Amino acid sequence: MDDKVRFDIEFPIHASPQLLFQYISTPSGLSEWFSDNVNSRGELFTFIWDDSEEQAKLLSKKSGERVKFRWIADEEEALTCYFEIRIQVDEITKDVSLMVTDFADEDEVDEAKMLWENQISDLKHVLGSV
Repeated sequence: MDDKVRFDIEFPIHASPQLLFQYISTPSGLSEWFSDNVNSRGELFTFIWDDSEEQAKLLSKKSGERVKFRWIADEEEALTCYFEIRIQVDEITKDVSLMVTDFADEDEVDEAKMLWENQISDLKHVLGSV
């Protein structure tokens, strides 16, 4: 049973959508800010932090726009949750934002949001967009 709740967060970011897409969709880009190291074999991505690693399946990818992953552990538990990172550009102002959709247990949503805030902060530092 899927008992995780969905949450969405928006992060304004000063970078071109093309550059951002490299950082959210490639193993080398993701290893700059999301985890210590990232390896991929086809649709399977391995995210490595200190002494742990998690695998995620790339569910979809739209060039220049978004990536969507599902953790293998969630898939094995038959959970339908995922995490998605989308690049959104305001048509009028051309302001760029990263839209993050993720799922967490109800009592861990605030913690999960804080984790994303830290991760995106790291991304902004890498981009020089602080």
